[in-house]
Amino acid sequence: MGCTPPRLWPPSFDAAIFDFDGTIADTAWLWQEVDRTFLGARGIEYTRDYARALAVLGFAGGAIYTIERYGLDEDPDEICAEWTRLSHALYRTRVQLRPGVSRYIEALRARGIRTALATANEPELIQSMQRVDVGSLFDACVHGRDVGTAKDQPDIYLEAARRVGVEPARCIVFEDIVPGIVAAREAGFATCGLHSGDPAQLTDDVRDAADLFLREWIDIPLS
Repeated sequence: MGCTPPRLWPPSFDAAIFDFDGTIADTAWLWQEVDRTFLGARGIEYTRDYARALAVLGFAGGAIYTIERYGLDEDPDEICAEWTRLSHALYRTRVQLRPGVSRYIEALRARGIRTALATANEPELIQSMQRVDVGSLFDACVHGRDVGTAKDQPDIYLEAARRVGVEPARCIVFEDIVPGIVAAREAGFATCGLHSGDPAQLTDDVRDAADLFLREWIDIPLS
């Protein structure tokens, strides 16, 4: 796509890669509740910079970070299991897509655009949702554990592009965190930053880092 800014509609790309939490789903409230419960049980105060760090790292990396940050004598796998238990019921029954997301993805697919999910979240949570059917929206789903690196590295986006068979230069990445946007751009992807509504989001930094910025999915004119 060269130096020309990407166009969301009609699409100027052959594949679209979507983050989940904060980007296509409003889950900031959920993870804040999980974080507060987890930290509170250990007598630790919740802070927004902690939430921002976990958004990049995913479960496994986040558990190690948490242990190192707070000096916990705990097993990373057990922390991951606790986070999964705390979040499972909320994902299963309450998580839904942001307004306009399904309409946009379905419009892309109708034009032959390949779609992929690239999330640091655990597959057990994503697959448990009753209100979101990722299988009907995406040609491929890549989770953080599939690549073993955090989103400040481009591996998850590169793997998503590989799975849908499209070169990074012909893909766009939709993200709500700065490290992910920067990593994707440096790997040759076009990027669109999303306003997540999460108080912990550095919204101005997201806007500055991405090729495009979108506050709401319903703002994309599909005509």
